[in-house]
Amino acid sequence: MKAYSRTLALAFATTLFLTGASAVQAKNPMVGGAAMYPTKDIIDNAVNSKDHTTLVAAVKAAGLVDTLKGPGPFTVFAPTNAAFAKLPAGTVETLVKPENKATLTNILTYHVVPGRMTAMDIAANAKAHGGKAVLTTVQGETLTAWKDKAGAWWLTDAKGGKAKITIANVMQSNGVIHVVDTVLMP
Repeated sequence: MKAYSRTLALAFATTLFLTGASAVQAKNPMVGGAAMYPTKDIIDNAVNSKDHTTLVAAVKAAGLVDTLKGPGPFTVFAPTNAAFAKLPAGTVETLVKPENKATLTNILTYHVVPGRMTAMDIAANAKAHGGKAVLTTVQGETLTAWKDKAGAWWLTDAKGGKAKITIANVMQSNGVIHVVDTVLMP
């Protein structure tokens, strides 16, 4: 059985070598109509997602581009444009103003957890802690990850707001992105 497993592993590795990034890409989901490459960093992938233009603009306004292009690793819970659209009218426009950079940075870093936490890691953490994983963000506060009865994973923020993880495990060279449907608030 071990010889068979080694043969399969070798065949898979050879396929990856011969076909290049396209075989590796097959593991990552499409996000916002764009391919997400595990060889690119969080920013280089996010700028190609038509569903994350607001997030990218906010990251630029907060001055976090260089950080999220850094080595990490980071786990990013990435709100979609539709998630930002749920905020009260004018909120995004106000947050991206230079005088609100500290508030914007506070909100954005609340969506980032240090380290690379895949869906499997989050599930294992939740299982070890009675069904809820408490994740400390880069911002310093916590998010709680939990699974509903239908099997969907959710995050609860400090204010009791809930965001559903709609696409998990979008692997990046410097971490992982999990797409969420709501902006989380510290």
